[in-house]
Amino acid sequence: MSERTGAPPGTTHDDRAAVAVAGLLAFVAMFDMNVVNVALPAIGDGFAAGPSSAQWVVLAYAVPAVALLLPAGRWTDRGAVRPVTLVALTVFGLANAAAVLAPTLPVLVALRFVQGAGAAVLMVLMPVLAVAAVGPQRRGRAMAVPATAGPVGGVLGPALGGPLVETAGWRVVFVPAVVLVVVAMLLVGRSRIAGGRIARPDRPGVVDAGLLVVGLGLVGAVTTGAAGRGALPVAVLLVLSGAALGAWAWRPGARTVAAVLWAGRGVAPATAVGLLAVAFAAASYLVAVGLQHCGTGPAVTGLTLLAFPLLMAVAGPVAGRLADRLGPRPVAVAGAALAAAGFGLLATLPALGSWEPADVAWRLAVAGLGTGLYGGPTQLMVLAGAGRDRTATAGAGVQCARALGFAIGPAAAALAWSDDGALLHARPALVLAAVAAAIGALLLIRPTRPTTEEN
Repeated sequence: MSERTGAPPGTTHDDRAAVAVAGLLAFVAMFDMNVVNVALPAIGDGFAAGPSSAQWVVLAYAVPAVALLLPAGRWTDRGAVRPVTLVALTVFGLANAAAVLAPTLPVLVALRFVQGAGAAVLMVLMPVLAVAAVGPQRRGRAMAVPATAGPVGGVLGPALGGPLVETAGWRVVFVPAVVLVVVAMLLVGRSRIAGGRIARPDRPGVVDAGLLVVGLGLVGAVTTGAAGRGALPVAVLLVLSGAALGAWAWRPGARTVAAVLWAGRGVAPATAVGLLAVAFAAASYLVAVGLQHCGTGPAVTGLTLLAFPLLMAVAGPVAGRLADRLGPRPVAVAGAALAAAGFGLLATLPALGSWEPADVAWRLAVAGLGTGLYGGPTQLMVLAGAGRDRTATAGAGVQCARALGFAIGPAAAALAWSDDGALLHARPALVLAAVAAAIGALLLIRPTRPTTEEN
């Protein structure tokens, strides 16, 4: 067992509490990201704010949750895991509790930023805790827990948020995260996660974080329309964003992340994760819009889209067991290929206007089955090539690739729309999503170098 669990040498018992914590961290971070989507109209009404202003409630969480992943990974690698976990949970939980009482929209937006910063650390910790909690022969099964819990949380957020808003108002959507944080902290107390000192953020890390937040924040403001639609303001914001991201790319922090992924042959798997995330985000967006274009109601559309996460949840534990038996690479390749086939099957749907929910659902199920198979094993491939003191950095690279894919996918899918708002080119866009997934599967074929422990 890894020394990061704090278990005595020679111990063979798995730290199931730590694995459960990893699953909860993945679940609550994704749940909290998506639960407010259905509450935006109510939040806007409550604060007498327009849609563009209310959109900042989503953006304020998403930007730090993505931008701080890489700096958080480097910071986590420098300190003990238990105090980092407890601090991140405390910050995240208190920010959600305060959001319930937010008196104004700017205060709520600020609290969402704090939530997103905490979520970035939680997502970095997730693979670290899962891998360190068990022996090498059972890491596939351990990684399957957070790899499955995250997407399930992302889907259940809007599904549960709607009824909560209707019955008790928008403020109550932040309560589930507070409850889950308390449960996670109790499990940390029962776990054998290694204790010790927490590292102070260094100045280079703070500068890196600032550049990434500014760069990605400006991009998010442009793509969501939160910054307005004028050509000149958009151009200025994009130039400033490029300058900030370019400055970060030349800094030592960026080179460290690249070196960790490159040395462990994690660049190809991380890129594959990003491409498959692009495919999923683009396809799910097009399917949701396309079904409603065909006259399917929102409720039936939502049930149809559930085919993807349900099959993913079924496949995740199976993928973990197969990865422990066969190794992560063949399982990841097979899963990515199956996901690409599922996205390709979506491109064989009849002409837009005659889509049936059942026809869409079984194709989504195929893609979900493949995604469940490749998710955990692919992360394991990246972590296996990183040294023990770089696990969080490597995991942050994968999480960042996935998050960027989720952001790029819907933006790319928007190219299927005409200027007057009609969905014209769904099939070519779905073909491109399938091609992106297929390229991701091909990238996973290249073997990664195993660690000494696995040898």
